[in-house]
Amino acid sequence: MVKFGLMLFAGLFLTCGLARPAAAIKPFQDEFEKLYVGEEPDTETELGKLFTEKELKKFCCLCCHQGKKKKVRNPYGTQLAELLDKKEDKKNKEKIIAALEKVAEMRSDPKDENSPTFGELIASGQLPGGSLEEVKKEPEGSEDESEEEAN
Repeated sequence: MVKFGLMLFAGLFLTCGLARPAAAIKPFQDEFEKLYVGEEPDTETELGKLFTEKELKKFCCLCCHQGKKKKVRNPYGTQLAELLDKKEDKKNKEKIIAALEKVAEMRSDPKDENSPTFGELIASGQLPGGSLEEVKKEPEGSEDESEEEAN
């Protein structure tokens, strides 16, 4: 009985430990946080809450990604990916900062000249890729094949 309990606990631990949302590249996330969140984030904003509230910190990756798959990026993350290579640039702080600043100047909707820039969204405390609820959702057409087969 004790063995069964230990095996059950180990199985649950592994299952929960391995199931996680999209993973940000740590140096990219660190520079984003230094540049835009700072040491004393505004905890009244969605962006500030994301980096301060314990239950939300696991979603910091959603500044650039969307949904659970780390290969799926939101519009902000897509623009950063055009400028940064996760393997070659992760130790190049200057290039990371330059890319963050360049993308901040881009429109959140490139088809709409009146749309706010990513930097304006961030400055107002919003996530650059949309609200937390929006970026948590899997984008259309990116469901797992197993889910498609079940339908």
